[in-house]
Amino acid sequence: MSLKNIPLKLQYRTDRDNLVTEFFIPCLSNSIEYDRAVQFVTLKSISTLSLGLQNFADHDGKIRIITGHRYATNDLDVLGKIFNKKNGTFSVSAIRGHKLEVLQRMVQKNKIQIKIAIPRSEHVDGSFSERIGIFRDEEGEMVAYTGTSNETFNTENRNFESIDVYTSWSDRPRVDIKISDFERLWNNETKYVQVYDFTYAYQNNLLKYDSNWAIETLS
Repeated sequence: MSLKNIPLKLQYRTDRDNLVTEFFIPCLSNSIEYDRAVQFVTLKSISTLSLGLQNFADHDGKIRIITGHRYATNDLDVLGKIFNKKNGTFSVSAIRGHKLEVLQRMVQKNKIQIKIAIPRSEHVDGSFSERIGIFRDEEGEMVAYTGTSNETFNTENRNFESIDVYTSWSDRPRVDIKISDFERLWNNETKYVQVYDFTYAYQNNLLKYDSNWAIETLS
């Protein structure tokens, strides 16, 4: 299982590539860790990621996600229950489906972590919308990319978009920059944004329901 075995391109673009089948799925299935900074995330996308990362439960693998503070109502309700450790576990009937059962177990094992980034400066008007992704395999190789807000792995309804790809074996300086950017965000060391643990943000009503985004994303 190695990222180096994937015939990666420098760029993937909707008019000539299938970003899901040619890039995301091969990288995810050959990785044990995945870091992602993205404006929006859904319950479906997080659950899909938890199932897609190969050997996820058997290794020290993990998924770390930094996202903006807007969520669909149902997603926010279920994620809030899953991440609210003070309430402990809750009935499986409250989380229907195999994907969500896996998600609950992974959160309890601290293998899936989510943090919320909220702009806190007059220099930033709007929401957090950075788009960084970093895959790591068990050999320590890495693939970083920038671009795309799509985490649903939907091969039918896709946006027109492109991503730029950097690998640790051919462009290590660029990969290191993306890693540094992500780690600074994760550790709340980035100017203009404040980063919170999901549980804190949920319990302190920092997360919002955005109807316009939900209509555009779920339609």
